[in-house]
Parts: sequence; C-alpha cells; structure tokens
Amino acid sequence: MSKTIKLKKGFDIKLAGKAEKQLGDFKRAKTFAIKPADFMGMQRPKVTVNEGDSVKAGTPILFDKAMESVQYVAPVSGEIVEIKRGEKRKLLEIKILADAEITFESFEKFTESSIKTLTKESAIAQLCKGGVWPQLIQRPFGIVANPQDSPKSIFISGFDTNPLSPDYAFTLKGEEKYFQAGVLVLQKLTSGKVHLGLELDAEIAPVFTNVQGIQVNKFSGQHPAGNVGVHIHHIDPINKGEIIWTISPFGVVQIGKLFIEGKYDASKIVAVTGSEAKIAAYAKTFIGACVDTLVNGNIKNDHIRVVSGNVLTGEKIAPDGYLGYYANQITLIPEGDYEEFLGWLKPSSTKLSFHKALGLLSFLNRSKEYVVDTNAHGEERPFVVTGAFEKVLPMDILPTYLFKAIVSEDFDEMEELGLYEVIEEDVAICEFIDPSKNELQKLVRNGIELLMYS
Repeated sequence: MSKTIKLKKGFDIKLAGKAEKQLGDFKRAKTFAIKPADFMGMQRPKVTVNEGDSVKAGTPILFDKAMESVQYVAPVSGEIVEIKRGEKRKLLEIKILADAEITFESFEKFTESSIKTLTKESAIAQLCKGGVWPQLIQRPFGIVANPQDSPKSIFISGFDTNPLSPDYAFTLKGEEKYFQAGVLVLQKLTSGKVHLGLELDAEIAPVFTNVQGIQVNKFSGQHPAGNVGVHIHHIDPINKGEIIWTISPFGVVQIGKLFIEGKYDASKIVAVTGSEAKIAAYAKTFIGACVDTLVNGNIKNDHIRVVSGNVLTGEKIAPDGYLGYYANQITLIPEGDYEEFLGWLKPSSTKLSFHKALGLLSFLNRSKEYVVDTNAHGEERPFVVTGAFEKVLPMDILPTYLFKAIVSEDFDEMEELGLYEVIEEDVAICEFIDPSKNELQKLVRNGIELLMYS
C-alpha cells in the first residue's frame, strides 16, 4: 500500500542561480577521474591498470580488496594518464584522457521479459561486472552495498529538495524504458518492496509515471523532505541488524542501460548552478568529468568556491577539479573568507537564516532567493542546547543528544538515539542552522565509523 506523509519540520534554502531548463553551450571535458574517496566504506583500494594503458568505458580500473567482486570501471574510453597518490601512497584518483569518440566494453544484453526470468545471482554478477553496483548504497552507514547481503527493501527518491537541485524531468527525459528495466533488476535483489518517493501535489516526471513493480509514496514538506533517509524513516524504519539499500534515479537508469544495451553508460546531465555562474544551465557530460569546461569563462568573478554537488553536502574542488561520482550538479558561489563587523548582532535583509534573531527580515519574504557565500559568520562555539535541530529534522529522533553521544563515544546511546537512521546528508540542514558552528556531518561520519569498526 502506498503512503502519503506530510512533514511539518524542515527548512528550505532558496538560493539564486537555479539552472534554466536548457542545455548550455559547454565543451566536453577532456579528462575524467575516479576518486576512491567518493565511495564510503572502501577500505583497501587496488588499482588494476597502469599509466599509459588504454581503456574502454566499462573497463575495470579499481576494486576494494574487502569486496573484490565489485568492479569500479572507467567512465569513458581513453588513456590512463595519471594514478595520483598522496601520503603513504594513499590512492587519490585515477585520471583518464578521454578519446574523441567513446568506445564501450560489451556485456550481456537482456530484454524486459528476459530480465524477469533472471536469477538473483545472475543479476548480481552482471551488476558487479558491469560497474554499476557502486550505485547501490547501504543503510545504515551510507556505504557501498555488499552483494552478499539481502536488504529488506530498496528505496529511490524521485525528488530532490537540496538547494538548487536539478529537475529529474529534464535530466532523465526519454529514459523511461531504462528506468523500468532498472526497477525490474532491483526487484531481484530484495524479498521486500522497491519504494519510490515522490513529491505530493507536484507534477510527476515522465520517467516515473506508469512504472511497474514499485510502491510509490508521496511526501510533502520543506527540505529534507526529498532525502531518501527521511523516506526510509517514515515508511520502513531500520532496526539494529537490518539492511536497506538506496539508489538514485540516475543509478536505476544506468542499471537499465547495462542490461538493455549491454554497456556501461556513464553519461549524465548535470546542473551548473549558483549565483556566480554567468550561465546557469544543464550540461551533458560523464561521471567524474573535469569541471574546467563548466567553470572557465562562466564565472562572474575569480574569487569563488566551486562545489561538486550542492552547498549543503557537496565537496569543495578546484576550478579544474573533478565531478564527484554521485554528484548531479556543480555550484558556484562567492568565497566568504572575510571578517564581518558585529557579525550576527547586525540586522540584515540580505542574510538567509533559520533563526529569527538574525534573519527576521528573511521570514517576511519567504519567496526571496538569496546570494550566500561560504562565510560561517562565526567560529566554533560551545555545544549549546537550543532545540533548533529538532525543528528542522523530520525524524522521531533527538539529534542534539545523538550528537552529544557521538562526541562522548557512548556506543549504546548512539544506537538508541538513532545513528542507524542517518548519514551526513540527513543532518546537513542541522549543520546549516547550528549556532555553535559544529561540523555535524563530519561528526556523524565519525560516529558511523566508530560503530562500523568497533
């Protein structure tokens, strides 16, 4: 039975610079990179190629010694031009100089009817060999799923409430066949249901209409209403010892293309967003693309921050850095490395804030789009109890006390207070409104690792 959930808690961050629904005139990137840091839970990465090797899209270039069956593959064809390492030879990235025309490794092809007769073991083997398995993320912990596990259900969020998030109706236009095929494959992986979360009272993207074999749930409310963790919490909560897998709509389409077309297709449409973008539009590229072609000549000034992803959970990268594996947008905002006289004591109509003491004027104009920079407007302060976190996190947990349990490394309290329910993206809105300026996303990841490796 489908469910409708009306959320009362949350906070929308309305920023200037949303992408227009059109493809911008951006040149294709020349280099692409796969970064092990993008894959949470990867313990011992092993490179399977050398500098100078030629690869096709779908050629294995990396695997994790802790889960050797899962292949991480090249997003494009070309030459391995650099295997970059850091301190103690830590693998940072594998860089590929792309061919002018992409060639693909060949994998077995299926029809929709033949997918229905596949065994679970055969489906998993194709997913792992074909390079799309890393799209499946395990909850709890937010790590790449283990093929040997059996999730009780699988969740897909069909809408994104993060700041300046892309429109799935545009980015996945024409992919209906592949999305349906991907869902059929996902059904093989769980004895439970495949859930799709959609926004209540919003127009449904064509890619999500008439999909068979899926339970559609509707959600309304402010951010983080689109987070898959919120959907899980209200539809099929995770108890200790249970596992749920999640996947993005793009990941479902990529699975469908692997099975229908027999190739690893890493092409994707990403949103170029932010107040500092001259052209805020969409760009067709590939996983791991160098963003220089999207940034150079497309910024209003040189003193900016380039974010792979959104402003809440994205990663700061260089103007010639690389798009994250799971990122579906880049955001260009002003750098905020300055000191502010009087700080939060000075009333302002240009600041976006959840707290009325600072942003009272912003509450009077809820539709205004703000230009924000990276300034935290204060340094880290003592961890005080304000009750604000509970107003923006639409889950039946106590985030303030959860954060304190992590700080004190109280394992029993962490479990009881809901650490199995959240990952970084779920508490990002708490970090945004935190008057104490704590790095709550990093704190949650530290707590997760304490539980994982204890």
